[in-house]
Amino acid sequence: MKLLIISSAPLIASHDKWYAYSPYINEIKIWSHYVDEVQFCAPIWETDEGLLISEIPFNMLPPIQLIKFNIKSVAAVLNSFYSVFVNMKIIYQAIKNADHIHLRCPGNIGLLGCFVQILFPNKKKTAKYAGNWDPKSKQPWSYKLQKYILSSTFLTKNIQVLVYGEWPRQSKNCKPFFTATYSEKDKEVIQKTDFNKTIEFVFVGNLVRGKNPLYAIQLVEQLIKKGKNVNLNLYGEGIERTVLEEYIQNNQLEKNIFLKGNQNQETIKKAYQKSHFVLLPSKSEGWPKAIAEGMFWGCVPVVTAVSCVPFMLNHGDRGVLLEMNLSNDTIQLEAIIEDRKCYVDKSIKASEWSQKFTKDIFETEIKKILQS
Repeated sequence: MKLLIISSAPLIASHDKWYAYSPYINEIKIWSHYVDEVQFCAPIWETDEGLLISEIPFNMLPPIQLIKFNIKSVAAVLNSFYSVFVNMKIIYQAIKNADHIHLRCPGNIGLLGCFVQILFPNKKKTAKYAGNWDPKSKQPWSYKLQKYILSSTFLTKNIQVLVYGEWPRQSKNCKPFFTATYSEKDKEVIQKTDFNKTIEFVFVGNLVRGKNPLYAIQLVEQLIKKGKNVNLNLYGEGIERTVLEEYIQNNQLEKNIFLKGNQNQETIKKAYQKSHFVLLPSKSEGWPKAIAEGMFWGCVPVVTAVSCVPFMLNHGDRGVLLEMNLSNDTIQLEAIIEDRKCYVDKSIKASEWSQKFTKDIFETEIKKILQS
């Protein structure tokens, strides 16, 4: 079976080897176990442009290069008409020569793939919708269009659309799914230090406005002002780094808040293991990987109620749902910090829930999908 992956996620060529975004490649590696050939249909970058990348560890056919373009508005679509036309021709030919089509959505390339796949109702298809599937959420028009096409049983045939969370009135195209980082063999009991020592918070994600790293810093700052012995380590890079550095310096937070940059998976795992809370005040998420990972290691998640997050946290039973009000959110965290039993209860529940979603189970589900 030849698996064709149509995605906006770029490939990077360096020294006769291919690289891509690390978490993405870790997942695609599992898909590669159950097909004969893998081919990417995606943009190709000359440099990583600050993206956390790793070498593609499986054999693949020469990639099919697409042109990078922008369709965030109708005007941008008109300005990119040539690129859209050329890309759709390329995608059409690529689908024609493949056995199983795997769309990665949402994204510019994913949207084109959604349109072109309509012409191939008999081809086996899957789509991984990595964004927020909540039908009530505010999203760009292009995201809503992708969701509409993928869920429509009239337009899209022979597909399983993997979505995060369970939502009412979904079509038979949609299959609730998850993402996994750790295996059954990784499971171990982590004993968190008590709060008499330093209370550790961790943020893992891109340093961009959508992830709200500044709010994470401000929230921990409020706890410091309340006399709590608190540290926050932020892992990731992004265009907001300079803003965050200036804020930390201007507010004399250098002894408590640290920007660690991009780090490998082992370093991140150790950070989760030593942390009490994993913090992500994001504006939008699909399946917040950092939250699921932190929960695996017993971190109490502190996160906004977006996408499937309320389901992940059982509406606050195994974490804290942020209101995005500094005063109210500080009060929520203070209450848990001052109630050790409450903290331990949430930590245990978070770990027990997250450890149900291992790579072993994930791989079993992928195998079923490809062999069905």
